[in-house]
Amino acid sequence: MLDKFKPTWMVETIYHITPEQLAKHNVKAVLTDLDNTLIAWNNPQGTKELIDWIALMEKNGIPVVIISNNSGDRIQKIADNLHLPYVPRSMKPSRRGFVRASKELQIPLEQCVMVGDQLITDIFGANRTGVRNVWVLPIINSDAWNTRINRFFERKLLKRLLKNDPGMIWRKSLD
Repeated sequence: MLDKFKPTWMVETIYHITPEQLAKHNVKAVLTDLDNTLIAWNNPQGTKELIDWIALMEKNGIPVVIISNNSGDRIQKIADNLHLPYVPRSMKPSRRGFVRASKELQIPLEQCVMVGDQLITDIFGANRTGVRNVWVLPIINSDAWNTRINRFFERKLLKRLLKNDPGMIWRKSLD
């Protein structure tokens, strides 16, 4: 059961993930969480670094899709600004959002990767769906109230995961 919470990779930030690394692992699409993964939850505009990363993925033919538990209205404003497709109210860790994104992209789940900052929603949901995943550090150390609850349980899970696999460390790439 604990393995369902174990990330495929641990990378400090989404910006360290390159098209070359994705190609090496036969990844054709990036499914990503929104808050504290792509943007700080309290800064919906994003950063220049984010805009540049999205442009790099687009230039290399790698679609990026936001999969979020947030409402459509909130995500739409951000996604429109970033020119990204999105799946709102995905109910992670449900399989629903992952499957929908894969179908809309017409890319098999096995060729997608999920990037997120939460073990309980992003990583667990991806593992349940058979999607490889990247756990990233949150952009900021401040969360909405509901995420703080997840972080409490996440710390307990991480302690157990590290006990079973001390090799779990943050890296600057997938390799």
